[in-house]
Amino acid sequence: MHRQIAGKLTGPVTKWIVLAVSLIAVVGLSSLGAKLGDVKNNEASSWLPGSAEATKVTDALSKDVDPNDIPTLIVYQAKSGKLTDADFKAMDAQAVEIEAKIDGLVKEGGPAVLTPNRADQLRAAMEAGEAPKAFVPTLKSPDGEVAYSYFTFNFGKDGWNKIPEPADEIRDLTKMDGVNVYLGGFGGQASDFASSFEGSHTSLILITLGVVILILLFTYRSPTLWLLPIISSVVAFQASGGVVYLLAKYADLTVNDQSQYILGILVIGAGTDYALLLVARYREELRTHEDRHEAMAFALHRAAPAIIASAATVAIGLLCLTFADLNSTAGLGPVLAVGVAVTLLVMVTLLPALLVIFGRWIFWPKRPGFGSVEPTSTGMWARVGQRIKVRPRAIWATTAVILLIASLGMVKLNATGLSTEDSFTQTFDSVTAQKALFAHDLADNSNTVQVVANDDKIEAVKAAVGRSNAIADVESATIKPLGGGRSWFEASITEDVSSPKAFDIVKDARAAAHAIDGADALVGGGAALYLDTKIAADRDNKVIIPLVLIVVFVILMLLLRALLAPLLLMVTVVLSFGAALGISSLIFRYIFDFAGADPGFPLFAFVFLVALGIDYNIFLMTRVREETAKHGTRKGSLVALSSTGGVITSAGLVLAATFAVLGTLPFVFLAELGTTVALGVLLDTLIVRSVLVTALNLDLGGKIWWPSKLDRDPPIAEETPVNA
Repeated sequence: MHRQIAGKLTGPVTKWIVLAVSLIAVVGLSSLGAKLGDVKNNEASSWLPGSAEATKVTDALSKDVDPNDIPTLIVYQAKSGKLTDADFKAMDAQAVEIEAKIDGLVKEGGPAVLTPNRADQLRAAMEAGEAPKAFVPTLKSPDGEVAYSYFTFNFGKDGWNKIPEPADEIRDLTKMDGVNVYLGGFGGQASDFASSFEGSHTSLILITLGVVILILLFTYRSPTLWLLPIISSVVAFQASGGVVYLLAKYADLTVNDQSQYILGILVIGAGTDYALLLVARYREELRTHEDRHEAMAFALHRAAPAIIASAATVAIGLLCLTFADLNSTAGLGPVLAVGVAVTLLVMVTLLPALLVIFGRWIFWPKRPGFGSVEPTSTGMWARVGQRIKVRPRAIWATTAVILLIASLGMVKLNATGLSTEDSFTQTFDSVTAQKALFAHDLADNSNTVQVVANDDKIEAVKAAVGRSNAIADVESATIKPLGGGRSWFEASITEDVSSPKAFDIVKDARAAAHAIDGADALVGGGAALYLDTKIAADRDNKVIIPLVLIVVFVILMLLLRALLAPLLLMVTVVLSFGAALGISSLIFRYIFDFAGADPGFPLFAFVFLVALGIDYNIFLMTRVREETAKHGTRKGSLVALSSTGGVITSAGLVLAATFAVLGTLPFVFLAELGTTVALGVLLDTLIVRSVLVTALNLDLGGKIWWPSKLDRDPPIAEETPVNA
């Protein structure tokens, strides 16, 4: 029945219908996918759950502090000596020009740009009783070498994506002789972040496609065959972008730059993997069926279960991310699951239709003729299988020990978070600005602790929080009423917003504030947002990782109709993950010289490696099960290895190369994720699947299928024990 369905999809007439429907769908969805940038949300606060303390503070202050405000600094540093009076006058003049020319500046309640001179004047007016008492930051360093001006952008809800243009205008307006000028604060960081991504999505996709094309050319050794998998992958990429856009716009799905980039990589990599498997099986069937439509019907019937199981494992594994506390992580799961589902649909409909439309000539110059010999039966992987057959137990035991030893490198992984400076693989203006401020004992006024408490306890809370020396000028912070019996104040932090030192300050402030009975105090702000993100990521690691293991195990159990084989496969994949993470940790520390890792990195690496790594075991073991019915488990394992070895290795190289391309982006998180996934996929394809799993199959024989019927059947004559 399944073969009949497969035949109908690629029949002499239906193949054209499938092609026409695919073209219509991709044209419509591509236009929507082009608008995906309009629905992205890159705000840090949008990543957190509503239960986070920092989120509660943001909600409480929503009337007083617009969440769309983006505090920004212009940092001035004398190239030699101290800043002069002429320099400070130039800063004032620049402020006037910025106020007049730059759209998006918040101008209510005073000057739009607070310069060092204006701050001094305001402070003097307050002391003379000519201005209301308020917190006015010190904008000059004690040594006179560094100063900064302070202002706020507000472009509405999607403002974080609109910063680069006005930021560039401000850079043009603030050039000074003898002074280095940098854009810092949250606005500077957002500008650098957005600018670094600008145009990089297209570049990333083009680089990925280029790498995949090279691998396909090497794999197929055909100047034409590579076109069909690439066309199908591009169609899947465009269609998945359109579907994700609809979900983001109408179903409140969180999409950010991170999820968009990984979506493109995953769709092209997974799509090419599925294409490689289908094309390899189709080529086999062309040697035994004269009619290409019939050959494709058999190829789809036999390859589709493995492809569908693989896609289902990846999609369901990714959907486990929806149980994450972090909104960004929870949103990533559905985004990528949609991409995998759309890719699967394209690869079992459009690609088969294209293959039968073009016929056997597409394989030129090595066309698989009817009745010709299948070359994989005597190829490299057949020889590898024969060598493993000699001593399978010694081989799987040795391989497992080596992977376990490699896993020990994980002790060098420091996933406690990265400072702003350490989060990038190159130096940005905003990073240089922060370093200049900290080096000259200036607090970044855009990085504050915000404290909310009951009216009758707010003074006590302020005094308690003020005992921390790392929080600047708490005593002069103005207490403002919120209504409903609540008040708030804020004060600057003298550490980088995302550094462990800033986290310690927030923890101390929270401990002090929470200790005041009856205050119902909450502590938020920029550093608190990053701290709560880390707390949520730590929780997600503990919840999502076991959930993914359970889900993948159940899928394998249903697919293979056994218990022992899925259990062993899970152990091999976890070993592979541990080894990949261990080796990667050593690379990060001793080769790349990264300071550490994002708290969410282990979870992302685990989900991708387990969900994607199990693919290759699925491709292998479904073929082993198919061949076991004919030859027995041991011979069937050798046949499966020789038949699938080449295509699975090529698939692994494609997926590893696509994820490695993430390393071209200037962000440590993506560089680390791409490196670890690429390394893990290579371990899965070249060692775990080909050596470890095959050796286990050869050693255990029919027992691998316990307790299924395959294990209970009488021994097959061709199945002979293999000496350990």
